[in-house]
Amino acid sequence: MLRRNFLTQLMAAGAMSKFAASPLAAQTESSRSNIFLERPATGQPHKGKVLLALQAHSDDIPLSAAGTVAKLIEEGYTGYLVRATNDDMGDAPGLGTPGTIGENALHNERDNEEIARILGCKRTFNLNYNNHRMADISLNELISRLILIIRLVKADTVVCWDPWAHDEENPDHYMLARGVEAACWMAGRSHDYEEQLAAGLSPHAVADKYYFARRPEITRVVDISAQIDKKVEANRANSAKGPAGHLGSRLRADLAKKGQRLAVLGNGDDLSADRNYIKEFGMRRNRELGAKYGVEYAEAFHYLAPGSAGAGTDPVVEDYVRQHAAPVK
Repeated sequence: MLRRNFLTQLMAAGAMSKFAASPLAAQTESSRSNIFLERPATGQPHKGKVLLALQAHSDDIPLSAAGTVAKLIEEGYTGYLVRATNDDMGDAPGLGTPGTIGENALHNERDNEEIARILGCKRTFNLNYNNHRMADISLNELISRLILIIRLVKADTVVCWDPWAHDEENPDHYMLARGVEAACWMAGRSHDYEEQLAAGLSPHAVADKYYFARRPEITRVVDISAQIDKKVEANRANSAKGPAGHLGSRLRADLAKKGQRLAVLGNGDDLSADRNYIKEFGMRRNRELGAKYGVEYAEAFHYLAPGSAGAGTDPVVEDYVRQHAAPVK
């Protein structure tokens, strides 16, 4: 989860979020020229495709990739949201303090369902591993469960943590990422987990991947300007974790006691204050990244296209087949 420093810094003397530092800060101008800007598509060019968004915790996709998930679903994908843990060590509902395991798990599960609804996902899958305990689990077990889901929904594209990223300290993040990378490849192999095939599933390899990270190797930037309000709502729905829930209304109430106000929080109701707070502070990184590419808001990914290492079939071969394949006489 990426919320810890965000909450600590923002609620103490109004410091900037940990997301204020642009992920492009350490990149040279020459490396930026190799980054592809994915713009909005007209119509639904991805109709018939399936998107699998995978997160270790209920705030991972909202913070890092909600705009892209919403964009792809709007453009025709059928979306599914997978949550690997049950978030049982998360914060208590709306309090920012530890609650009981049962309270945490239940509240975060409800938040996760609402996030899926906001983003337009068809359904969720909860693997229910204990929070921050995924380093203990069998990687092969995780891979087999993910292969089952990939084959079941026939996933074409995944959005997840980057298994090759730097600076990742959370074991749930890198365990899920490693499992996803292996499962995307193995799901297309007919001799892996044959019992799934005997149960009626078919081999199905994932074609492309959008990987996010704390310090990503950026190869693709996605314009999410049209989806920023959905991203705000997805984060607001994540009320058991920050930066979401009631932070804007709480800050406005605290300032009012001191005879102060912030114009950015508005003069309306608590809901507006919460939305404005998330958009101003929680989406700052997305706003700064977008400005570098001439759009209002953006998200950054290490994107693996079809035909790249571990990402489906080779488009060169597919193109050759289209041009040269002849009917059998």
